[in-house]
Amino acid sequence: MAAGPGAQGAAAEGAALEVSWVQGFSNKNLAFVNNHTICYPCGNYILFLDIKTKKTRAVQCQTGQVGAFAANANSQVVAFSDRQLNPLIHIYTFPELRKLTALKGDAQLDYTLLAFSFKGPYLASYSSIPEFVLSVWNWQENILLCSESQPGLTGTSLSFNPMNWQQLCFVAESSVTIWCIERSKDEHLLTRHPVELPDEHGAMSPHEDLFFPSSRNDDPYYGPDLPVSAIAGLEGDEAETFVPRNCIKTSVHPTAHCWTAASEIYMGCKEGYVLAIDAEQYSVSVLQQKAPPEFMQKIADVVSYIRSEVQRKKGLKPSNLQKPVLLAMAFCNEGLYAAGHEGILIFYHIKDLQYEIKICADISQPISSLIFSPDYTSLLLVTDQGTVYSYRPAHSGEAVKLLDTSSSCFLAADFLTPGNNYCVSVTISGEVQVWSLEDGTFLSKINLGTEATSMACCPSSKSVAVGTQRGHICFLDVTKAEAPRVVHRTFLSKLPVLSLHYDQSGQILIARATEGHIFILDAHPSKLFQVLGYIVLADEVLHLSVISDLKNDSVEVMVLLKVAEVHQTRLEIFRLSSAMITDNDKYVNEQGMFNASALEKKQYDLDCPLSSAVRLKDNIVYGYCSCAPFICKYHLSEKNKWEDPSVFSSEKKIPSKQFGSGLLCLSPNSQWLAAAAKDGVLFIYNTSTLDVLAQKHCHSYQGGGIRSMVFSLDGNFILVNGENDCALVCLKWKEIKKTEVEEAALYWQSLRDILNKSTSDENSALKSMAEWNFDPESTSKSLPVMREETLRFANQKEELQMGIRKLRETVQKMMHENEQVPDIEKLEHWEFNLDLEEQEQVQAEAEEDVARARREMEMEILSYCYLQDLIKYECWDDMCVKGRAVKCFHMDCEVRNFPLKERSQEELETLKKVLQLKQTAYLQAQKKNLDSETALSEEEGEKAAGEVADGASRCLNGSLSSQYGGDTSILYHQCDLHTKEQKLNQTILLKDVIYKVKTAFNEEFDTVVKQKEQEIARVKERNLKIQEILEKLDLQVEVWEPVLTDDEVPERALTVQDSEIKAEKYMTQEETEQAEMLAKLEMERRLAATDDERLRALDDMMGGVLELRREDILKMDIPPPDFVSRPEDLWTEEEKKVFEEYEKKVTELNEEKEDYRQFLRNEWNKIEASIKETTQNFDEIVCKLSEKKLKSQMVIYQEELKIVNLIYSLLLDEELDTREAGLHKFLMKKKKEKVKGARKILSAKYAVEACTGPYKEALHEEKSLEHGFMKHFAHTPGNLFEELLQLYKHRPETPNTETLLDTANPYVRRSPEDYQDAVSLLMKAMDELDSPEHMPSGLDQSAWEHFCLARRNKIESEELVKWKAVALAEMQACLQRRTEENDKMKSELENTFQELTWLKEEKMKLQQNLIVQFLLKQGQVELESTQIPEYSDAILIDRSVVEELNCALAAQGEKKITAMVEFKDFSKGIIQLEWEHKKMKMQIQDLKEKARDIVILPISKDCQLFLTVHNYETHIAQHLAGMEQSLGIMDKLHKKNVKNYQKKVRELKKCIRLKEQANYELSLQLKEMLVSVSERMHIFQAADTRDISEEITRQRYREIVKQKYLRNLIREQEKQLAILQSEIESWNPRTLHII
Repeated sequence: MAAGPGAQGAAAEGAALEVSWVQGFSNKNLAFVNNHTICYPCGNYILFLDIKTKKTRAVQCQTGQVGAFAANANSQVVAFSDRQLNPLIHIYTFPELRKLTALKGDAQLDYTLLAFSFKGPYLASYSSIPEFVLSVWNWQENILLCSESQPGLTGTSLSFNPMNWQQLCFVAESSVTIWCIERSKDEHLLTRHPVELPDEHGAMSPHEDLFFPSSRNDDPYYGPDLPVSAIAGLEGDEAETFVPRNCIKTSVHPTAHCWTAASEIYMGCKEGYVLAIDAEQYSVSVLQQKAPPEFMQKIADVVSYIRSEVQRKKGLKPSNLQKPVLLAMAFCNEGLYAAGHEGILIFYHIKDLQYEIKICADISQPISSLIFSPDYTSLLLVTDQGTVYSYRPAHSGEAVKLLDTSSSCFLAADFLTPGNNYCVSVTISGEVQVWSLEDGTFLSKINLGTEATSMACCPSSKSVAVGTQRGHICFLDVTKAEAPRVVHRTFLSKLPVLSLHYDQSGQILIARATEGHIFILDAHPSKLFQVLGYIVLADEVLHLSVISDLKNDSVEVMVLLKVAEVHQTRLEIFRLSSAMITDNDKYVNEQGMFNASALEKKQYDLDCPLSSAVRLKDNIVYGYCSCAPFICKYHLSEKNKWEDPSVFSSEKKIPSKQFGSGLLCLSPNSQWLAAAAKDGVLFIYNTSTLDVLAQKHCHSYQGGGIRSMVFSLDGNFILVNGENDCALVCLKWKEIKKTEVEEAALYWQSLRDILNKSTSDENSALKSMAEWNFDPESTSKSLPVMREETLRFANQKEELQMGIRKLRETVQKMMHENEQVPDIEKLEHWEFNLDLEEQEQVQAEAEEDVARARREMEMEILSYCYLQDLIKYECWDDMCVKGRAVKCFHMDCEVRNFPLKERSQEELETLKKVLQLKQTAYLQAQKKNLDSETALSEEEGEKAAGEVADGASRCLNGSLSSQYGGDTSILYHQCDLHTKEQKLNQTILLKDVIYKVKTAFNEEFDTVVKQKEQEIARVKERNLKIQEILEKLDLQVEVWEPVLTDDEVPERALTVQDSEIKAEKYMTQEETEQAEMLAKLEMERRLAATDDERLRALDDMMGGVLELRREDILKMDIPPPDFVSRPEDLWTEEEKKVFEEYEKKVTELNEEKEDYRQFLRNEWNKIEASIKETTQNFDEIVCKLSEKKLKSQMVIYQEELKIVNLIYSLLLDEELDTREAGLHKFLMKKKKEKVKGARKILSAKYAVEACTGPYKEALHEEKSLEHGFMKHFAHTPGNLFEELLQLYKHRPETPNTETLLDTANPYVRRSPEDYQDAVSLLMKAMDELDSPEHMPSGLDQSAWEHFCLARRNKIESEELVKWKAVALAEMQACLQRRTEENDKMKSELENTFQELTWLKEEKMKLQQNLIVQFLLKQGQVELESTQIPEYSDAILIDRSVVEELNCALAAQGEKKITAMVEFKDFSKGIIQLEWEHKKMKMQIQDLKEKARDIVILPISKDCQLFLTVHNYETHIAQHLAGMEQSLGIMDKLHKKNVKNYQKKVRELKKCIRLKEQANYELSLQLKEMLVSVSERMHIFQAADTRDISEEITRQRYREIVKQKYLRNLIREQEKQLAILQSEIESWNPRTLHII
């Protein structure tokens, strides 16, 4: 493929690269540049494809990726924008591919849309963020005609009206705008005409102006009806365009559009509607499908059902042909062609507002665009997959595939052996393509049906390996480039295959997967691509490099690893020998992993973090640094190391001009090093000098840079594919040294000789392989085979299962016997495990799961703790008065206090300022009153003061807050709140009143709470007495004991009691031992406390008391006489008397006991009665508090209502101010627009005046030419003069040379574009009329020539007059439009002034019309309904009128009440005397009981000790002396222990000093040894015995390697010996009988 201009690369040292060909299809933006050539952008290039020859050409964008793109087939030009800062629009001609010009606008970042006009040299562009500017250019003259901004609007498509270049259709995601280009002489102006689209249901809704509402509803309370923008507080442009969320209606979303020959627009929508837009009236109509006949509808339903079933079987979504979503449209003379996701080309025959559809073609792929060729003979169908079809409407045939590329990004590319004929590429979607290397011709492709991740071509055969995301490797046979096929597929693992690498001899295939897995495969098709084994590395693999050692028949693999812990990378090198292929079993274990000893691994740590690395044969490594743009050179030898012997330092760092993570690639002969990065520039270095040979900007940073690159085996070509730009670029050398070409060719020839030995055999084996089947049918066919194999090996499976079961039972028996043996003979539990590694792995996974679950739980607990702290702070800590409740004892009544936050310092300062202002105003008013009353006497002054105080009491407060702790004297009068400041101050004062009311209630609430706590304490005290009584009475009765609930003590919710924790507390071993020790000490203390000799003696002798009490009478019992056991007949007289006395005493004792029991019962009843009385009294207090809470809330609501009214009035004032400010800004904006409009009108008038003069002159000249003709030919004969006059007035037909009667192009040219074109067409038409055959007979030839010249001048003059008249009419029309706009602006200004006047009146009215709150008593106002009555006709009278009437009524009532009170007082005195008498009786009884209580008063133990011991103080002193003596003994013991510990510390310090001295001596010896080593090193370097000792070094190295191998062998044999010994031990006599 030939490369156009701009395809040259930068050169250095006489070498340069050029583009051989480019392939790819990055987007669906495709256009015709002439009748047989299409063009489309691809990465950094514009590709031109000849649809007949299939040849491709390219133009490169020098600054990076191509942005917006457009083409004009009439002018055969292409326009595209670059994507740099301050981008340019480049114009190229075709077929020369020559750059005409570059348009530079004000765009800063990017252009998103470009569009050419059908007629004229006009180009429209639309820039992206931040400008969003629509611009119109004259690209021939490089002039910006006009531009207009649309902030924040992202465009999706842009097009000119083909019949009128002065109309543009701009389409956004949910809006359509018609832009008109008005022209007045040399000035151009863009005018915007938005189109109202229907809603998502296809219905049109009328437009509503929210800034100037059409209707207004004024309410006396709510105020005037303002626009929503004023309510939202918006001003300026935001206020004009603001729409509330509930008013926003979702419109249809345009997807495609096209212009008709009648200047209408057909548009498709996502919702399935087809719209018709009138570009002149800017109106929209929804087209409806015409109902077909009944039989046709049935046929259509059947076809639609069959089609949906077929699509459902294929796994596709069924399409709806009745309402398709159109993504592409194209218009022609016959009608409208459209297509969408269904992949069906539909023809719409539209008549009026109805259409009929006809299916033209079905390609079963979503169609993204439709393009007619310039001659309208073919229609291109572009699909989402990148396939282009051609359809000929005239032939009505099937769509023919024209271009078969993939729109998916290229993943990798490689050269097919021998490397100079074909190349292969693969896309991310799994599509493999084969290309001709000579010109990039597409040969064939095959779709793998799965996502691909890597690809490589085998050097020893024409096979291609493709790695997939699912861990498969697919092998393709490409022996026939036109028909590739999949011949084998290998499953490696579930991990994706990241890269594939062949060695240069094509013997081994190396596959790199994730998690450090590397798989080794046999690359020969004859061996069916056998998997040889795999390697698992510890770290993540970044890159892999392969070097073939053809002499030793081995392969060295270098792996670049990422070290996570440090900022470094690591290289691991291992060797693969040919023996691993022939005798593979020796080098792998049972799992298929290669033995470490067989790989000969070497490891090197590098000083820099690398992203890619390659290795040469002389142990030189080149790496691309990932943290800085450097290419580092390493020599893997023992000399180039840091102080840390495991880290290699770079020999050389070459700075790179690239940025981003880089990639290195080595040429096959290791002569050139290619470097690429995210900037898309390819650099070629010389590996010996690291000088830049060439560079090429083949991809861009916007496209993600370069993904991969590869050299051909002969070094002549380089394949480079981008990351995301879908471009595959083939580069070749344009200039290069001859010696380098010869070296590359020589290496290629030598490698080719080696490969030819086995290539033919492997290709034959590859051809003989059967094609691999992916379809589900193959799987179903293989199912019987699988069943047959299952039946065949059923016995073996059963035997294996039985063996496993027996082995499990044996192990279980061994474990059971192990539990029975002594501890010294017991085996550990893990020794019975058959697979320790698997167990450790499972345990490690379980521990990881536990750790992860623990972390998740900790984070969840942490979030809950944060939420708890947040809620606690907001609802508890931040409250100066905590919310709590108080409840009644016997009633379901609860009262809560008012939780209060502490007022901030700012609030207090604001309140203080307001109070000071109020006090100042009050003092000023008092001073004014005093000044006006200086003439009054003191008596009159006192009288006036009394009247003022009386008047103040009659103020309309509107609440009862003064009765509940609020100070209303500081408030403003409700009728004096006119200014904004007064309302704000009143709001602050009302909040203070509310705070005081709440505070006053809270104080009373706290008193009640304390009272309840006291009552509970009293009840508990009395309950103790009741418990004692019940114990004495020996009764089991539940005693009522009140407690505070959680609502009354909210602090409980913040603390967790031990009883609330249901789970057992986890304690460590130390905590358990400490708890046991504390419990033991507590038990000993209790036993010591109870072991008192005096108490035991008192209890044994006197029952534990010193004297007999009445309470002990129930415990008393009279012992019977001894003779009771004998019969009564044997009793003596004395014994009988004794027994009678005994019975008498028992009877008396029982009577006393019963009396005492009755006394206790009465005491119990009294205590319970007193508890009930006190608690009921408290309940009454709580009920009163509840009533006060209710009234306090009522007062608070009254004050809050005042605040709400004030805030609403303030809000209304603010809305009015906002509306006024918005109207002022709107007015200023309109005034500026009016000034601009006046200037436009003035300039238009000047233009009309300037054009009127030349027009009149041309008209006068035209008439003068006619008069001159009459004069000049006046002497000719009459009949000849008449004939000449007819010929003079005869005009040729209107030239329409470009119109073809049979063309399908609806946009044919019907008039010339300018005056010169019109004159040239007329002169061509006049050539026929000027021929001599039209000359009248009898006229001289010279006269005929003079006549023809006069006629031509006349025609030119008429054409000039005509064009000047058109220009003048256009300017006059522009002047008329500007005048109409000016008149419209005047009416808008008048309406705005009226709105402002009305607004000021409403604002004044609202300031005077205050809202006053009345406080009415219950029953004073009666309502017939629930609605609030209208008080518009009510009046406000003075309260004194009503109060005078009330006073008269009150006086009469007082007289009646006085008489009733006297009667009541007399009867009340009688009742009071009776009550006092009863009270005195009860007092007497109480005094008697108190006297009895004093008699039986109990004495405590301390009192008894004080009374019994003669010298109480001496006793106490002796006790203290004994305690001091025991304390001294304990102190001596402690000092002795301290001395012992100090002695041990001194001994330890002495040992430390000895160790330090020994360490110091060792450090001195170390220094001496280092000095001696350094001296020997210098001697060795000075001797320069490197060459002499080289052979010795090699010999020594061989010995070391041999020793290492032997050590490893001994170590392995020791392990095997240990295993055997353990097996022998397991076969001991104890376990022999089990087996």
